[in-house]
Order: sequence, then structure tokens, then C-alpha cells
Amino acid sequence: MAMTCMSIQIGKPMTIDHNGKELTTGIYKARVEGSVFIGKLNVEGDGQADLKNHGGKDKAVCVYPYEHYAYWKQDLNKEMTNGAFGENLTVKGMVEKEVYIGDTYKVGDVVVQVSQPRQPCFKLAKRNDVNDLVVRVQETGYTGYYFRVLEEGFVEENDPIELLERHPNAVSVDFANTIMFKEKDNIEGIKAVLALDELSDSWRETLQKRL
Repeated sequence: MAMTCMSIQIGKPMTIDHNGKELTTGIYKARVEGSVFIGKLNVEGDGQADLKNHGGKDKAVCVYPYEHYAYWKQDLNKEMTNGAFGENLTVKGMVEKEVYIGDTYKVGDVVVQVSQPRQPCFKLAKRNDVNDLVVRVQETGYTGYYFRVLEEGFVEENDPIELLERHPNAVSVDFANTIMFKEKDNIEGIKAVLALDELSDSWRETLQKRL
């Protein structure tokens, strides 16, 4: 299947009510058309409220596979559009089992590298009004993932995505999810993920603590 950037979403942080308290989040993204600049730290026009867990050099671009939306629409019995998972890029032909940490791709003019799976938090559940969505995402492995940006540039909707280099260790995003969320005592699995120089600092720190 041809790999394609199906849509681009951006959004600035906004404050909403969450259980009677104010919550500031950047998970509400809106689809944009035309050429969008992607820099080393984020997508132009986009913003994150929690800079500790989102954005920055390892997590500049949040990515979600388009294919999963059909599953979620049926499983949750609700209409969902691109961006419902707070992703910047909705991509086709790049599900977690077929994407490896450390892979490099070209999207439009931008060269990116897979750095880690996306780690869902309660804001995703709030965004979609599904209380147990975080658990569901972890159980399915339909998390999406993050790109770091190696070369800045512009991306447009429907741009083709080209695989430049596949990481030789072949540790898929799906495998990393399994180790993080399901097989937490799998020492060999943890070591396999930690052996990747391209792994994000935050995931490296978490997995090293487990060892």
C-alpha cells in the first residue's frame, strides 16, 4: 500500500473543564489545508500545553494511522474524524506493526525519524468522551507514534511518504508498545528496545528504571 499523508492537523492549547477543574490541553486539533512548515520542535501553528510529555526534539510530530479510525468508529459507536487522537499527521499505509523505531521517512520536503510510540493519557479520553479510552488504546496497540525531525520543510495533504531507511534492528512500534504496556517484566524485550540509539529520551528513562 502506498504511504500517504492523509491530512494535517494543528491547534493551540485551550482551557476546558475537567471534573470541575480547569485543564489546559493542546489535544484539540483542526484540519488545515495548503503547505504547512514542520520544524525541529513542532508543526508551525501547533502548540502543546504539557511540554514535558509533548513536543520537543523527540516528539515534534504526533502521527496516527488512518486505518484505525474504522475500528474506533465501530468499537466506540461514534463518528470520528482525522485529528480525534490529537495527531498532527494522519497517515495511510503506516500501521504500528509495519513501522520500526529509528526508521527514516520523507514527507513532502521533511525528513523524519520514528522516535517512540505515542503514550496515551487521560486527555485523549476527555477529547473523545470515552472514559476508558486510554486502556483500550493500550490493549489494541493502536497508539500512533512520534517523529523527530531530521530536516525541516513543508508538507501538504496527500503528499506521498517515502521510506528512506529501515532500521536494521527491526523493533516495531507495536513491539515497543507490547513491552511498555503488556510484558513489563520481559527483560530481553526491554533490552531490545533500549538497544535503539534512536529511542526517545523519555522512553529510555522509563525502560532503564524497569531494568
